This record gives sequence, structure tokens and C-alpha cells, in this order.
Amino acid sequence: MSTRAATLDDLDAIMALEHASFPTDAWSPAMMREELASPHGWYVVVEEAGRLVGYAGLRAVRGAKDADIQTITIAETARGRGRGRALLTDLLDEAQRRGVHDVFLEVRADNPVAQGLYASEGFAEVGRRPRYYQPDDVDAIVMQLDLRAWVARRTPDDAATAGKGWC
Repeated sequence: MSTRAATLDDLDAIMALEHASFPTDAWSPAMMREELASPHGWYVVVEEAGRLVGYAGLRAVRGAKDADIQTITIAETARGRGRGRALLTDLLDEAQRRGVHDVFLEVRADNPVAQGLYASEGFAEVGRRPRYYQPDDVDAIVMQLDLRAWVARRTPDDAATAGKGWC
């Protein structure tokens, strides 16, 4: 497994995974292209045997003290082996490099696995957005992480493997 920065060349593979993972509310190729090209975005992909099996994105405006995790997606066949946590760590490391203090995200209320991952890294629920995910009428749980506290809790081993896609 290896992680690397996403490029526009990854768009087709990202969109295939996007549609497989979010069949009712996938982003459009134009939206994803804008995210990949934005100076405020930072996207990473994870590959195995030359095949893209996950991607994740962060929106962190340079100089801002808060950032948003836009998405984390792992192919169904590659889930449960630490890839999502590795991508999340990569995003949080980039947010730290950009001087961010707080990281926010929305997670589907019907996705307890993702909620558990975020909570295990220190994210806490700070609100809800009723019927946020359409057309499914699923609430979004808004979560926040104090990034400076997350960095302070990390062990030297955590920091040594950061950004290397280890899981």
C-alpha cells in the first residue's frame, strides 16, 4: 500500500470509487476536478497493486485557523485494514503544516464505522444538520477536532510514520 498526493490524472479512478461509495449523492466530475485543482484543497490517494483503493480530501485555506475534511473513501474490498485511518492522519498532518487549530467534518448519522474512527482520533460531535444527505434524508453529524490537542497526544512512533501511508 502506498499513499501519495492526488493529481488530475486520478480523476477517473476517483470518480469510479466516488460513484461506487456514494451512489445516491456522488460529487460530479466537475466538482471533484475543482477540488483537486484548488490551492485550498489537499487530496491524497491510496493505491494497492497499481489500483486506486481510496482517497481523501482536506479544504484548508492558507492562513485560516480552521479546516474541513471534505471526504474519505475506501473501496469496499479494502476496508477494515487501517487505510481510512492512514488517510485521515495524512489530512490532519497537512492541516497542522498549514497552521490549522480546528478541523471540522460532517459524517452520515447512519455510518457508525466512520463515526467511530473520527471519535477514536479525538473528534467530538458539535452539532447536527437534519436531512443533510439527499436524496436519502440522512442527518449529518458535525464533528470538530482540536488539532493542537491531537498533535500533543501523538507518540513519537505516530509522528515517525506520519505521511508514509503506514497502517
